[in-house]
This record gives sequence, C-alpha cells and structure tokens, in this order.
Amino acid sequence: MDKEQRSVLYRIIISALLFIAAFLIPVSGILEFALFALPYLLIGGDVLWGAAKNVLKGEIFDEKFLMSIATLGAFAIKEYPEAVAVMLFYQLGELFQDIAVGKSRKSISSLLNIRPDYAVVYEGGIEKRVSPKEVKTGDIIIVSPGEKVPLDGEIIEGFTSVNTSALTGESLPADKMPGDKVKSGFVNLTGLIKVRVEALYEESTVSKILNLVEKASGRKAKAENFITKFSRYYTPCVLYAAILIAVLPPLWFNDPFMVWINRALVFLVVSCPCALVVSVPLSFFAGIGGASRKGILIKGSNHLETLSKVKAFAFDKTGTLTKGSFIVNAVHPSEIPESELLEIAAAAESYSSHPAAEPIIKAYGNVIDKTRIEKTTVFAGMGLSAVIDGRTYYVGNTRLMDLAKAKWRPCHISGTIIHISEDDEYLGHIVINDQIKPDASDTIAKLKEKGINSTLMLTGDAWHTAKEIADKAGIENIRAELLPDQKVEALEELLSEGITTAYVGDGINDAPVLARADVGISMGAIASDAAIESADVVIMDDSLSKLPLTVNISRKTMKIVRQNIILSLGAKGIILLLGILGIANMWIAVIGDVGVMIIATLNAIRALKT
Repeated sequence: MDKEQRSVLYRIIISALLFIAAFLIPVSGILEFALFALPYLLIGGDVLWGAAKNVLKGEIFDEKFLMSIATLGAFAIKEYPEAVAVMLFYQLGELFQDIAVGKSRKSISSLLNIRPDYAVVYEGGIEKRVSPKEVKTGDIIIVSPGEKVPLDGEIIEGFTSVNTSALTGESLPADKMPGDKVKSGFVNLTGLIKVRVEALYEESTVSKILNLVEKASGRKAKAENFITKFSRYYTPCVLYAAILIAVLPPLWFNDPFMVWINRALVFLVVSCPCALVVSVPLSFFAGIGGASRKGILIKGSNHLETLSKVKAFAFDKTGTLTKGSFIVNAVHPSEIPESELLEIAAAAESYSSHPAAEPIIKAYGNVIDKTRIEKTTVFAGMGLSAVIDGRTYYVGNTRLMDLAKAKWRPCHISGTIIHISEDDEYLGHIVINDQIKPDASDTIAKLKEKGINSTLMLTGDAWHTAKEIADKAGIENIRAELLPDQKVEALEELLSEGITTAYVGDGINDAPVLARADVGISMGAIASDAAIESADVVIMDDSLSKLPLTVNISRKTMKIVRQNIILSLGAKGIILLLGILGIANMWIAVIGDVGVMIIATLNAIRALKT
C-alpha cells in the first residue's frame, strides 16, 4: 500500500469512527446535521470537489457527479446516515480497486526494474561509470556480480550465471562464458565479465521492451471501447431517469414527493457503473500483467482479445520451429575442389545475416580476406550475389540459380541446399541442416487440444526440407519456397476464409506477414528488430511452449471480462428494479453497488494467475 492509499485508509477509519459516534450521541436538528456532516465532508470532500471541477470543465456525467447528487439529495431529505454510508462504502470500494490495480500494475512495472542505471566502460585499463546512452558499439563494459547487464553484447572474458527472468520468465539461471551473448536486463549473478557492446542503448533489448510496455496501455480492446462508449451515454440516461422517477409518479398517482425522491436517490446510487468501468479494463490489465511475468509481452488489450478468438496458427520455419543453428552436413562440388567451393560460399556469405551464413563460414574455418569482396547484392527469399576478385558468384536456392540461368542439380540428402554458381556456370552445392526445437511437436499438439483447427508452415525453404520439419512437428499444411510477399498472399488466403489467424515468426522477412496476421507473434530472443516491431505479441525467449500458455491467458482473461459484464449489469438491473418498486432502500443500494464492485474487482485480478 502506497502513501496515498494509506492516507485514504486513515480517512476511512476516522470517518467511520465519527459516523458511529454520530449514531450514539442522541441529538437532533442542526447538531445532528453537524455530527453527520463532519464524517461526510472528511470522507467525501474530494469526491464533491472532483465533481465540481469536472462540471466546470463540461464533464458532468461521471460517477463522482452521481455520488455527489445522490448523497446531497439524501442530506436534503434528512437521510444523513445513508448519505455518509454511501461515501464511506464508495471510498472503501475505490481504495480496494486502487490496491487491485496496483497489484496488476506491479506485474508490468516490474519490467521497468530492468532499466539499467549505469554502465562501467573499460578503456585503457581504466574503468569509468557512464550513462548507458553514452556507450558506443564496440566499447568494452564490465559487469560485476549483482549488477544488471546494461547493453546487449558478447562476453569476451569471464564466466558467470545470469538471471534472465525479467525478460524470459525463466526462473533458472543460465550459465554464460566467452563467446556467449547477453542481453540488457539480465542480472549478473556470480562472476565478473567483460562484454563487447553490440547495440546502442536505443536499440537494446531493454529499451525495446520498455517501449512496448509504454505503448501497450493505449491499445484498447473492443470490450473496453464498448465500456467507454456505454458510460458516455449511460450516465446522462441514468440522471434523466432519476428525475423522471422523482417527478412523474407523484404527479401521475398523487403520491408523496418524498417517497419517490428517495427512490430516485436509491436509483442514482445503484446506477453508478463503477464495477463495470473498473473491472473490465482491470481484467485486461491483469491478463497482460500475468503474461509479462511469464516473459510474454502483449502490446495491448485489443491483441489479447483477438488472440482468444484465434482458430489457426501459421509458422515460419527457420528459427521458429527449428533452432536456427545450422551445421554443414555435406559439400558437393561440381567442377572445383570442395575447399574452393566452401571458400567462395564463405566469402559471399561473410556480410550476410542469413542463418545459413554462420555454419558455412564455420565449416570453412579460415580467415576471410574481405578486401577481395567488391560488392554483395541480396535477392529476397532467394540468396545473394557477390563480386569476388572481379568474378560474380551466386549463392542461394534453386530460384536464384534459375535467375542466374545456371543448370543446378538436386541433392539426395535432406536439408537446406545452398547452390553456388559463377554467373551461369554451376559450381556445386552445400547441404546444411537445422534441428527442430524439442518442444515443437508438443506445442502443436497442445494447440490442437485447445481447438486450433488449422496449422500451417510458411517458409522460403525447399519443399522437401519443409516437409521433413512439418512432419516431425505435426503441422498439417505446408507452403514452401515462398518470397516475403508470397507469405503474405498465403496468409491472406486463410484470412479470406474468415478464420482468425496468428502468425509466429522471427526474421526480417517475417515482418510483413506478422503485421498482416490477426495476431503477429515474434520469438523475441532471436527475433529481428523488424519482427519485434511488427508483432502484436513478443515471446521473450524462443520457447514455443509459451504459445499454448498465451492462448490460455487470453481466453481466461476474456472469460473473466464476460463474467464481470454479466455480473455488473445483472446485479445492478435487479437492485434498480427493487429500488423503483420501493423494496430496496439506500442501504441495500450502497451495499449492492460496492459489493458488486468488490466481487468484480476480485474476479478481475484472477487474470494475474497464469
């Protein structure tokens, strides 16, 4: 409980004691009015002041206005205890709501604790503490045990264990050694390490996460937008209805005005849409907070709502269903020695970020003289060309070979085939293999258990390689050898059937299809900047097993939202009817209003538990 919440609690306690004292002291007239007015103003003064300020700004119809009118009306008809009780219970409900919101917010704001306070730059044997924003790529930083890793980079010296839970939700520490990557937001646990910085602060993992969290709160779900619009029209309708209840029956049936004014005041108290206005956004907030604790960042409640309706999942292959860590399985030269074919491929791939580049360079094993490379050109979804020592080489798939008019030959070994030609002269191919992630098949099985009717793989890789991975994972449909725009077209075919579809990917070429899907999900640990920016949901490690959990969280949250809408409207409708009929008095109205809000709020924070 923060300082402001404690202040409200003290006011509630003091007002309640004064309220009890007013009951016990046998007075009447102006003294009775004064005894009840004191706790009323103490507990409700800020509500009255807030309502007055909103009226001056033209914002008349809100819950504070309703509360003010109802309680001042109760004072006018000398129902002093009811007036004080309304304010007491209202403030108690508001305090309870604030505590619940704070609990949900803490789950998300805990992410803000990963923001680094400083970085220790090591230069010329001197350590200097600076702002992370001042550190440049290539700088060496020192991270001592207990400190946060301030920037993304590679360990060049030292062995340690790191806590990655703030980013990935993984509670177990991960061991790191020279050559391993570390991300900003990790906490160094055991040993001193030196890290070569690979990204500026603005491009670091921690900066991206904070930006995602800040943007998420502004993206409302349809249910939230409905509540906003509902409140805008509901409140004035309630006020006009209360006026009609107070005026028409006495005129029509010749009943006493005080009886119907009292019923109108009861109507106003019950009609405050607190439970609805509070619990629905709180449910979404709690759902997003619960997901963040598991290393799942959902960029807004609209995406959470859409995710609950998903019936089909489409997947990229490399780095999503597979580990993305290739090894060279075979080298099949055509007219040149094996070592020369590897040298050409390694030199051409030396400037490439494609997953195939690293294993080819590693298999070559020698230092690459990059001064020999005059120019490289990327052909999206096909490969690249490189001018080396004045000669033009093409390195990529069969479509690139067709473009170069080289007469390629197929390979009998299953895997990703990298073909190489010099202009139109075919030089041979290299076979590399990727391994399927161990949790891929279990993830697909669990998604199907949850009613995901269709699974689809969209990949730029060769058909036979895609088929092998799809069969192991249990994916039914395959679209292979696709360019980035063809991935979008393939997804649009699914969307045109009216099926709510999620796409899971990690590469730059996945950005267009991530943006086009109903819900784009990127694997944050290995995803490109473009993929993370385009996605609606970011899984902060590369664990596919988080996908069924994400679906669970979204569906549970939406179930809670629907429960709260039905509970709030149903309970209020019943008490409103009882109030009009004269069965429910002001006390029942107060208890009904605050009680429904407390129940709905308690129900909403269940979404925190995943």
